[in-house]
Amino acid sequence: MEQRKRGRKRLGTRKRYHSIMLRFNDAEYERLRKICGSYNLDISKRGVISPLLRRLVLNSEAEEKDLLPDTSNLAYHINKIGNNINQLVKLAHHKNLRNPNSSLRNEIQRTNDLLYALIEITMEEKQG
Repeated sequence: MEQRKRGRKRLGTRKRYHSIMLRFNDAEYERLRKICGSYNLDISKRGVISPLLRRLVLNSEAEEKDLLPDTSNLAYHINKIGNNINQLVKLAHHKNLRNPNSSLRNEIQRTNDLLYALIEITMEEKQG
């Protein structure tokens, strides 16, 4: 008759090296206690929470969201566009041009439209 090994099962190559510590406030802890209760687990026992949280996190499907364009340099680019517009206006005033030509107006209008679109994307990203 074969003798059974005692103790914890060996993880071998699946050994866990990374640890995460969580802290909960009273309301969050109460909610976690209810979740454990729904699985008939006693939260006060040692070794109950980690397997439960691991199972909940690793078995859940992650939602893929549409990636928005990177807007981290948005303020920098807006400043650069503003500088370009200021240089054009200064040049127009320097040459005593009271009314810039229509192509310049079209470029300024396109720039304003692009800025408005970037601002809308940024606002949607903050709300989402």
